[in-house]
Amino acid sequence: MGDMIDDIQLTKRLLEQFLAVADERHFGRAAERLSMSQPPLSQSIQRLERGLGVRLFERGPGGVSLTPAGETFTADAQRLLAAQSAAIERVRRVAGGLAGDVRVGYVSILSHHYLPRLLRAAAEELPGLRIHLHQDSPAALAEMVRSGTLDLGFLRDPSPLSADLVTRDFAVERIAAAVPRGHPLAGADMISLGDLRDEDFVLPDATALPALAHQVQLACHEAGFIPRSRAVSDDLTGLFSYVASGLCVSLLPERLRDFQVPEVAFVPLSGSSAYLETTLVAVHRPEADAAVLRLLDLITRHMTP
Repeated sequence: MGDMIDDIQLTKRLLEQFLAVADERHFGRAAERLSMSQPPLSQSIQRLERGLGVRLFERGPGGVSLTPAGETFTADAQRLLAAQSAAIERVRRVAGGLAGDVRVGYVSILSHHYLPRLLRAAAEELPGLRIHLHQDSPAALAEMVRSGTLDLGFLRDPSPLSADLVTRDFAVERIAAAVPRGHPLAGADMISLGDLRDEDFVLPDATALPALAHQVQLACHEAGFIPRSRAVSDDLTGLFSYVASGLCVSLLPERLRDFQVPEVAFVPLSGSSAYLETTLVAVHRPEADAAVLRLLDLITRHMTP
């Protein structure tokens, strides 16, 4: 069995065939989608299963279903195809100059201020590049850059990254208090973090937003209190929604005022604590090609506030 696994060729065509069957749950429909007849498709999947030494599909009279191994392989096959496609585009960019597709990942917290500026600048200065965007968690983006699925990632205060990645800081933002519009402090020019010690907070989830969650806890600890948690949210929409409801306050990067939620007011925080600052970084592999380096140059010149 080991020799068979070693000999299996996971070509682009074979991965596409497997994913078509996995998506359609039917060999006939998958074959039609691939513009081929059903028998060769069935034979390809059988060879794949023999080569891997596992059953990927359960066959039935009405179609097929994925086995647990098939479910796992589906995710891996999608990543392999994406990495292959990205590698081909990188080679073409190097050979043909600054033209082709660049895959850029970002965390949602950056999408409303920095990305539009980057896209405008790239359209003007690098018109031959097509930028494809992918939103994900910091950890997922870093891994996708490391594996080659993405060419460049934009993260906010990421956790320690793999040593085979290169990071570049491109901006530093302040943390501000986000309070309901009707809150007594909403109209203040500036407050101290200690002014919120008796408030209920909606806090960032430590798994989904680890850097921001850690930062909020440390800043409040430095101000002499533990934030009283009314709720926890794993995304920005939830944080904003709780503040907008009037039920609690939060601490968020000041650039999020660009969301312009009418029920939420941002109030600057006094003090020089390092925990009231958040760093934005670009992440890429050491062998980044000219297109990625030019995008990094755009970040420095156009994205920094």
